[in-house]
Amino acid sequence: MEIIGKLLKKGIRLRESLEQDYSFPADLQKMELRKLLIQARGTEFGQAYHFNELLTSFKHKHSNHFYDEFKRNIPVHNYSSMYANWWHKLMQGKPDVCWPGKVKYFALSSGTSESASKHIPVTKDMIKSIQRTSIRQILTLSKYNVSDEVFSAGILMLGGSTQLQRNGSYFEGDLSGITAGQIPFWFQHFYKPGKRIAKTRDWNEKIEEITLKAKDWDIGIISGVPAWLQILMERIIDHYKVKTIHDIWPNLTIFVHGGVSMDPYRKSFEKLLAKPLIYMETYLASEGFFGFQYIPFSKSMRLVLNNGIFYEFIPFNETNFTAEGEMVDNPQTYKIDEVEEGKEYALLISTNSGSWRYLIGDTIKFVSKDDCEIMITGRTKHFLSLCGEHLSMDNMNKAVELVSDELNIRVKEFTVTGEKYGSLFAHRWYIGIEDETDPKLFKERLDARLKEINDDYKVERTAALKEIFVELIPSQLFYKWMKAQGKEGGQNKFPRVLKKEKLESWKAFLVEENVELKGG
Repeated sequence: MEIIGKLLKKGIRLRESLEQDYSFPADLQKMELRKLLIQARGTEFGQAYHFNELLTSFKHKHSNHFYDEFKRNIPVHNYSSMYANWWHKLMQGKPDVCWPGKVKYFALSSGTSESASKHIPVTKDMIKSIQRTSIRQILTLSKYNVSDEVFSAGILMLGGSTQLQRNGSYFEGDLSGITAGQIPFWFQHFYKPGKRIAKTRDWNEKIEEITLKAKDWDIGIISGVPAWLQILMERIIDHYKVKTIHDIWPNLTIFVHGGVSMDPYRKSFEKLLAKPLIYMETYLASEGFFGFQYIPFSKSMRLVLNNGIFYEFIPFNETNFTAEGEMVDNPQTYKIDEVEEGKEYALLISTNSGSWRYLIGDTIKFVSKDDCEIMITGRTKHFLSLCGEHLSMDNMNKAVELVSDELNIRVKEFTVTGEKYGSLFAHRWYIGIEDETDPKLFKERLDARLKEINDDYKVERTAALKEIFVELIPSQLFYKWMKAQGKEGGQNKFPRVLKKEKLESWKAFLVEENVELKGG
């Protein structure tokens, strides 16, 4: 970290960052796709889809010919089709299936909509790409007024266990556990909680060990999912009987977060601080490191265009997705120079981990097309549109944040479901809070804010969406349910929308906990 600090002071920037700053996005992405096809042309996938022939299309004088041929030859995939046709072979130890060599690591990811864990391949090339993008992000700290002490302090990364599960020819675990186990030697002195604690699989045991060691550490940067870091900081504050986390870590300055919007957590999170933090958002998924906050204090992130990933964009609308968020066959797809600002797209990726035209399930919109600045708006299956209200995760986060501020309460978690209401429809919100507030007032304010944010919702509240119900419940119930699902700690997030099996599991859990629903 001291080395990084010196580089920052000199304004050092990586060649790859400069390359992206001074290149046309479509040109970078064209080169990236060509590299991916060249490297994978000898694999089973590359031979099945004639990558050698595809590569000749890059010499065509028409600038879009390569992409037309790419779309025409290679079908789009979701996890089920990619696994059934290709990735299951990787788990049997077979080399050269979708990417050269054997795959040693698989990141376990349930997304937030499926019940069974997905096994996402993580190749050596992908691990190197993630490390390179991480360094690029750290170097953006030169844009902030950060004290020297931060770079001599440690960085606490609260992720999954680095003690991976061996399964025949491969290892499986959280991506955070896989990457933390591969950190460069120069970083190990600054990395906390250290190798021994990082191996701990039991979440409560890990939190307890970190709490006991916290007073011995000087932490400048924390990284992880907001909900779990908040629980950790509350535990530390309570254990040492102090007012804020800065009484233990006075140099704590930066919070690197991702996976969920920070906005709903901000009010309760900041009550644990003595001074404001710099928030840096990342777009790191099990499938790769896609982007990070490049402009200080911005709410958008810049896609990384030249580090092992080729992006495509599917308009997130009724033409390309069903009411349940399932992708249709042969959806419309666009490359990066064909998108429009402000429109919502589902993300397709082709990567150096052997994903090809793969739907990761996230939806994004472009804030700036020229600078490739994006915002994550939700998940393809994490929206509610029972009757045309088109309520996105972005809408939900914003509305809850506004109501929290208006009522001066801390919402720690929430989720929403859709249900029949007579012959029409209703939404039911489960709000996790500890503060006292009037449920009727919360409902009125939430409904009002959603109407302001989303015109379709406003229209449907006068038509088919006849009612909304609000259940105010202890936030601890959300974490208890996640523990019962085997999803406690690490990179796990509570689903913002519950449907199908997970909804039934949640309802059954509330019955077991004797929770009386008062919303109707």
